[in-house]
Amino acid sequence: MAGLTAGGPNVDVSLLYEVNGWSMRAPGWVDRTIGFVGEYGLLLAIVLLMLWCWRGVRRSGGAVAVEGFAALVWAPLAAGIALLVNIPLREFVSRPRPFRQHDGLEVLVGGKTDYSFVSDHATLAMALGVGLFMVNRKLGFFGIGMALLEGFLRVYMGVHYPTDVIGGLALGTAVVLLFAPLAMALLTPLARAVAGSRRAGWLVRAKGAYEPARPVDLPRTPANRENDLAA
Repeated sequence: MAGLTAGGPNVDVSLLYEVNGWSMRAPGWVDRTIGFVGEYGLLLAIVLLMLWCWRGVRRSGGAVAVEGFAALVWAPLAAGIALLVNIPLREFVSRPRPFRQHDGLEVLVGGKTDYSFVSDHATLAMALGVGLFMVNRKLGFFGIGMALLEGFLRVYMGVHYPTDVIGGLALGTAVVLLFAPLAMALLTPLARAVAGSRRAGWLVRAKGAYEPARPVDLPRTPANRENDLAA
């Protein structure tokens, strides 16, 4: 903890200067664009990916739609839990932002007065990305890739050390995967109940989506009664 509080190991600081140094050599419009993307854009893109995945899940119908909807609900819940876990973690480590301890950094966003370890943005992005991967691997790979890019941009922007980002990525992943079995056990019956609701069923199942065929009750004929007795 002492290394983190004092500003981080030498490798951590040298990587910070190396990555952030690229922003000093970039045109102003590039830095402004990256500042917006790193602060808001990538998180919004992951949310849009989740909405696109939800659209596909609703069309799948049956148990696949129910389980997929439950997993999509778990992803933002896990992200929220990870952010809550980070509150006491930040206070315990009490690591100042890098621009408060090191001169010559190019800071692309202002107003950062809280502690640095771990990165909220990296935590949130990775939790959503891993949660998305649980539902759809192809979209999940894109989501996890965006989370990794988010972490890189936080260092580029001068607001986090590399280890802040690594810690956030690990925290987001851990919360999603460790609590997934319990979360799915609780959310799947809830999703099944929503799917059966006349008013809210559209959230889980699209109109005309495939549903498993239900067994048809045959008329009670003498032949059927004989078959029942034989069984």
